[in-house]
Order: sequence, then structure tokens, then C-alpha cells
Amino acid sequence: MSAVDQLPPAAVRATRIRYRVVALTILLAMVTYLDRVCISTLADDIMSDLSLSERQMSLVFSAFALAYAVFEIPTAWWADRAGTRRVLTRIVVWWSCFTIATAAAFNHVSLVVIRFLFGMGEAGAWPSVARTFSRWIPRSERGTVQGIFFAGAHLSGGLTPLLVVGLMQWLPWRAIFLAFGLVGFAWVLCWQRWFRDDPANHPEVNPAELQLIESGRAADAPHTAGWNYWRQLLTSRNMWALCLLYFPNSYAFYFCITWFPKYLKEEHGLTTGVLLALLSGLPLALSVLGDLCGGWMTDWAVARYGLRVGRALLGAAAYTVAGLLALAAGLSGEPLIAAGLIAIVIASSMFTLGAAWGTCQDVGGNHAGVVSAAMNTSGQVSTVLCPMVVIWMKDYFEDWNAPLYLIGGLFLAGAVAWCAVDPRQSVFESAAAKCES
Repeated sequence: MSAVDQLPPAAVRATRIRYRVVALTILLAMVTYLDRVCISTLADDIMSDLSLSERQMSLVFSAFALAYAVFEIPTAWWADRAGTRRVLTRIVVWWSCFTIATAAAFNHVSLVVIRFLFGMGEAGAWPSVARTFSRWIPRSERGTVQGIFFAGAHLSGGLTPLLVVGLMQWLPWRAIFLAFGLVGFAWVLCWQRWFRDDPANHPEVNPAELQLIESGRAADAPHTAGWNYWRQLLTSRNMWALCLLYFPNSYAFYFCITWFPKYLKEEHGLTTGVLLALLSGLPLALSVLGDLCGGWMTDWAVARYGLRVGRALLGAAAYTVAGLLALAAGLSGEPLIAAGLIAIVIASSMFTLGAAWGTCQDVGGNHAGVVSAAMNTSGQVSTVLCPMVVIWMKDYFEDWNAPLYLIGGLFLAGAVAWCAVDPRQSVFESAAAKCES
């Protein structure tokens, strides 16, 4: 018997293998946004090379979002059953291949098809991460971990415009997609060899860490796919509220990674490459602070005031701030002030991500993948609509600020939806089942 085996359980320090899992998912998030955001920065070059109009380019953006929305729930359902080790491996290999394939687009139709297939392959990535966290992260740390995860994604997204502008001095847009697509394969190699779906099966996790991870975890509900399963999902008040509140979050975010650079150019006359790149990346860069603070704040508030206050009230307050500032940005005639306000709007909405995705894990249990996928599908529906609605509103009202007024209204409506969320009420267990508050 080893010396460690002779120690009482309380004296054995828990390993921290779960943080290595978090680190791998953060790298996943960073690669995801590297591939997503680069197309908006390269949009003018792509449009010029392929002779595309703004409306045609908006269809390209929406094709990705449409496929993502359609395949989000089926992929997450698969991840809940087959495990995220296998599913995330398939997702990253697929999207990396179609990032590279984007470089081969030769006209509008080919680009739309490629980006649709890109979205099909990437669908389910975020819910699979949420599923991973539901198995690996104690409830007391979930908001913080979700915040750190999204901070990695948004840091990557915020820096991508600068990286792309730098690479454009040396490489054509097709070569940039080729280079970015290769990064995902390195991640897959590490994930597939090292990760395990359940911490109990990982050889580096000791009993003390396993006990910490499993403490407070809701009892696993059976994996079924019958009518009762889908009825509970579709009739849950929490599920509807989560879907409604996530719509403005994704809508505003997609505006920033699609048409925001164009807005800065045409509404405010910003054409300087470095300044434009800095301001284009500012919403995502500032979101890093929102992600981290929001993730920490929701866990702190849950520990002090309970799940309802720590998740729902925090989300409603942040959305109210975002809505009012979006309206103010539309009324501002100063480019730097408008860009700064929009960045704060996005950061305020990202402040709620830890609460939103933490709630999905709270109410979803071992179905966290499907619950978070349903919420995220609502967000993807908004991203399908966003590129086309933005251009339609800009043309109809002859004002680039008109889309900002819509964003402000959506956030204020989302604040109301947050008030309807009860993180103590499970989606799939019996209606009387309550999560610990």
C-alpha cells in the first residue's frame, strides 16, 4: 500500500485535471472564432474577387447560420448519447475541411454551398462543450468556467481582424482561409488522444477531484427520444424563456462579426486599415472582460443569493443596460463614441453568457447538450435573419443606424424573458423536481 493510500480521504488533495479540460475547450473556442470572424474582415476582397453584391454576401453569411441552426439540436442529441470526445472530433475535422474549402470558392453559389456545409459541420460545438462542462465541472464553478470559455472565443475573435489585416499584406484571401483551416487538426489530435467523456474514466483524476466534480450533480435522467422527451423540452417554460432571451444576444453579436466593419466605413467614414481593424475587433475584445466578470459574478451571486437571483436577475439587468446603450449608439453621430457604445452593448450581453449557459446545465442535467442546443438554435435563427434584415433596414430607411434601434428593442424584450427563467426548475425530470438553490 502506498503512502497516499494510507492517508485519510480529507488529507488527499484533489487533482485539477478538469482545468486541463477547460483549457482544451478554450483552445477550441479560439479556433472556432478564428475561422468564423475572418470572413467578415475579408468580405470586401471576396466580394470584389467573386463580383458579389451586399445582398449576395448577406446570403453567404446567412447560409452558415441556417445550417448551424438546422443541425444544432440533432448534433447535441448525438453528443448527449455518444459522448463529446467523439462528436467534437468530428465537428472540428469537418469545419476545418470547409474552412480550407472556402478558399476554393469560384462564384456566389459555390461560396453559399461551402459556407452552408461549414455551418452544418460546426453545429453542436457549443452545446457539446456545455455537455462536457456538465460532466466535468462542479456546479459552483460552472458560470466562471463558461465565462472563461467565452472569453477565449471572444479574445480570438477580437484579435482576428488585426491578424487578418496583417496577413493580407503578404497573402491573398484564399491563402488565409487555407492557413486558418489547418489549425483545427492540431487541436483534434490532442483532444482525441487525451480527453475522456466521464472524469471517472480518466486515469489522471483522483478520487478527491471526482468527488468534488460529482457533488451537487443532478441525478442522470434516462436517455430517450420518444414523444415524452420532446414534449417536456417543447413545453418547458424555462426552455421557451431561454430561447427568447438568447435571440437578441446572437443577433447583436452576428451584426458585429458580419456588417459592423461595413457600418463603420459607410456610416462613419472610417477607412484607415489599422483603426478600422481595431474598432471592428473592439466589441469582441471588450467582451472578454464581460465574459470573465459575468461568469464570476453569476457564481458569486448564486452562492450568496440563490440560483434565481444569480442567473435570472443578473441577466435581466445586463440586458437592460445593453438595450439602452444600443439605442444611444444609434443616436450618436461621433464614430468613436458609437463604436465604443456598441462594444459596451456586446460586452453587456456577453456578461450574461455564464448565467445563460450555466442555467442550461442547471435545468438540463445530463441532457445539458440538448437544452443548450435548443437555446442556441434560437440564437442561430437570429443569425440567419440578421445579415439580411440589417441590409434591408439600411436600404429601406437609408440609415445604417436603423438596425441599432432594432437591436436595442430586442435586448429590452430579452430582459423581460430573463425574468421568466427559473433555474431551479428542471426541464426533463418531473415537473415537481427542483434543483438545489
